[in-house]
Parts: sequence; structure tokens; C-alpha cells
Amino acid sequence: MSKKPYVIGIAGSSGSGKTFFLKCFLNHFKAHEVTLISQDDYYIPVVTKTREENRLYNFDLPTTINSALFYDDIKALITGKTVFKEEYTFHNPNIKPKLLELKPAPILLVEGLFIFHFKEINALLDERIFMHAEEEIALKRRLKRDLLERGYNEEDVKYKWFNHVLPSFKEYLLPYKSLCDHIIENNTDDTQRMIKITDEISDSLRSKLQL
Repeated sequence: MSKKPYVIGIAGSSGSGKTFFLKCFLNHFKAHEVTLISQDDYYIPVVTKTREENRLYNFDLPTTINSALFYDDIKALITGKTVFKEEYTFHNPNIKPKLLELKPAPILLVEGLFIFHFKEINALLDERIFMHAEEEIALKRRLKRDLLERGYNEEDVKYKWFNHVLPSFKEYLLPYKSLCDHIIENNTDDTQRMIKITDEISDSLRSKLQL
């Protein structure tokens, strides 16, 4: 690429609807127009031998992320290089990790809980999007996801929510809410509303970047 990509940071609380937002957003662009790099693929590997150890281990801290490698890969994409990275499978032994090939594109989406907290990464962003949902609604969504998709039990999900997820959100993400360019309050499961929001943001980007 001859031109630096436009870098957009997307962060939000667990249960805020980031996954659906990203799906809607990506549908507005062709594969060569946008690349997504996710903080989730940069967890530092840990060995948890028992269910209790896994329950108590706090994944919702900046120190669990290899932020240096995350930063290096973002920089590589910005300078036009392709990045190869093994996906993170949330310690699920039944899933074989895929080798991700991230190619540079005119729009680079950087997604993750700590992307505003990591100062070097935050400095790379041209635009910031903050996804938010009320605590009660976000917890219900988290329970639905973790019970159905990841096989956790309700006690473990609630333990992590109140002891890890919520405190981390309040300390490492919420303070940056007012500094973001777009604040999306997502307290309903109104898919048409989310599609409309991504329509507006993507149309603005196309005009700005002349895609």
C-alpha cells in the first residue's frame, strides 16, 4: 500500500455488543478494504491445571496481554506488511488454533478491552469507538454467551464478572469513554438500529477515504 491505513479502535465492556457491531461493520466493506486485528489473539499463554485455578485466574488485566507484540503487529500492518498470528482459543482443548493471515488494508480495525489503556497503541488510532451497555444487560449477555458457547457454569461466570470483568472495565476502559469519537449505547437487541449506526459510520469513512 502506498497510503497509510486509517486506524480505528473499537472497545467496549463485555456484553456491549462488540461482536455484532463488528460483523455489521465488516459487511460494509470488501475483504481487501478492511482488516481486523483483535487483542484476544495476544493473550500470554498460561497453564491452568485445575478448574479452580482457571476460575481464579484473572484474564481481565492488561498484564495478561502481550502488548508489545500486539503493538508490533499493528505497526507492521500500518507499514504495509502481512502479519501471521495463531488465533487464541480461550484454552479450549477441543479447538485447534487457526493460523491467521492479516493483510494490510485501507482501514485497520483494532479491537480490544485495553486498546485505549495501552498508550503506544492508543497513539496509533485515528478514530475511537466506545461500545457500552448497562451492567445488568451486559451481564445477561455474558451469561448467555459463556453458558452456551463456552460451557462455563453460572457460578463461575458470575464470579469472574463481579471480581474480574467489572472492576477491570471500570479501571482500564471506562475512563476513556468521554475521549472517544463515537459512543454507542447498546441496551437493546435492536439489530436494525445497529445496522443503521454502522451504515452511517461506514458511509462517512468511504467519503473520507474515497473508497
